Amino acid sequence: MGDSAGIGGDVDVVALRPHASFASSPAASASRFVAADVGGTNARIALVEADGERIEILDYRRYPCGQYPSLTTILSDFVGRQLDAGQPRDALERMAIASAGVVLDGEVINSNLPWRISLQELRETLGLRELHVINDFAAAAHGTQRLDQSESRLLTPSLAVAEAGPALVVGPGTGLGAAVCIPHPRGTVVLPTEAGMTAFAPGTEREVEILRWMQRHGSRHVSTEQLVSGPGLVNLYQALCELECTRPLLRAPAAISEAARVGDPTSLEAVLTFCGLLGSVIGDLAVISGARVVHVAGGIVPQLVDFLPRSDFHARLVDKGAMRAVLERVPVRLIENERLGALGAASWYLQQRQDRLDP
Repeated sequence: MGDSAGIGGDVDVVALRPHASFASSPAASASRFVAADVGGTNARIALVEADGERIEILDYRRYPCGQYPSLTTILSDFVGRQLDAGQPRDALERMAIASAGVVLDGEVINSNLPWRISLQELRETLGLRELHVINDFAAAAHGTQRLDQSESRLLTPSLAVAEAGPALVVGPGTGLGAAVCIPHPRGTVVLPTEAGMTAFAPGTEREVEILRWMQRHGSRHVSTEQLVSGPGLVNLYQALCELECTRPLLRAPAAISEAARVGDPTSLEAVLTFCGLLGSVIGDLAVISGARVVHVAGGIVPQLVDFLPRSDFHARLVDKGAMRAVLERVPVRLIENERLGALGAASWYLQQRQDRLDP
């Protein structure tokens, strides 16, 4: 088995909101299960215990997806470690998995994963009694409802308090994910989306040139996530290099952001363009969803957060014509808890179970 980047020793205790309490039913008392957040780069696996109004993460490990031949291998490693540590097998026979992509004929299909996920293979190899799959950003949306404000950073300093209403969760990582979280008396209704697949909409002459470059080097349809994501930052850099008749020397988002910090002009333009595009996309999605607060869930943004004030991020976010006055009242927060997806998958699973008990 490959080495995993284990994060052990500490325990996360997250209080659930009263409207999503599961304490009222005996069936929702203390129980353990596995919650997973499978992204294009890493799979984050947690052993979770739910007890009344609390969710505790008892163990948490991060696995680089590219170092393993399948999700089954990763989860087998995690389950084996838990059994070695004395966990009862029945605690490992229920799983809630958050993943990007769609389920088709028993497989999770996502172009950003290094492999397909076979649900039958997971059930049979791991001996699962329950297996549930949720969209990764739907899970993130559930997770944001369980976090304290201290676990996020305000990206719109002049506005900290959100009005009541829907929340948008968006994150540019390996791809671009988004979900809408809608308040409901019995819990949280989450609408997952495939926002990253929408057509890229340039807002400047330079971005029109970038769009044409992308079309020359690929299909006519250029999706938003081809430019607003980690790989998207690389695409921006490569496009700008060619437009400036320079040789692209960098191949990774982290290398481009570091070059921008030390003054490389093409890298800096790529990063500032990315920030402006991110603001524009968030503004579009907030208008469509009616969001009253936006949560940016990790991905590449923490690497670039110091560039946001220097960019057109906020100007592009609110530049939506008659909707400017509305968007100027929408706070944007950066989530700084990498366990968000696993917590969200656990929270969603518990809410689904409670809904079945209280039809």
